[in-house]
Amino acid sequence: MALGDLGWIQTANFAVSGLLVIAGAIGIGRALRSGRGATWAPRLIGIYGAGLVGAAIFSADPGFGFPPGTPAGMPTTMSTHALIHFALGGIAFFSIIGACFVLARRFGKNGEHSWARYSAFTGAFFLVAFLGTASGSGLVAFTLALWVGIGLAWIWLSAVSARLIRGS
Repeated sequence: MALGDLGWIQTANFAVSGLLVIAGAIGIGRALRSGRGATWAPRLIGIYGAGLVGAAIFSADPGFGFPPGTPAGMPTTMSTHALIHFALGGIAFFSIIGACFVLARRFGKNGEHSWARYSAFTGAFFLVAFLGTASGSGLVAFTLALWVGIGLAWIWLSAVSARLIRGS
């Protein structure tokens, strides 16, 4: 989506979203202060934000018919730019997944079992979807599940941020 005439919109989206996630990670660190997850949850969320900024700097290669005129299907070669994009994406995705599990444990230990289950479910769903897509199987179901997982992660991050703001 960062390619073509309007690719700057996706690039700006990645950059601004990443910077906002980094700012949110700082706020989450302040809200958690101490206890389980107080160190690693904000770090992992900050890494996710940095990965988004990196995705803005390094774009993927054209492929799958996008932008228009590009051959359908996966590109036969991958540029260094695209390789960095995908590596940063993988690091970012594993970081937000890790943050889900770190906060699930914190919520569980604090007796907030609904938040613990919600966090664990989000992390597990995203992990399975990401690994399924990364396997290279090409199954449409994994691609759709990945998009759902990304959406769930964003909703989870927003909900956890709001919960921690109210609690601090």
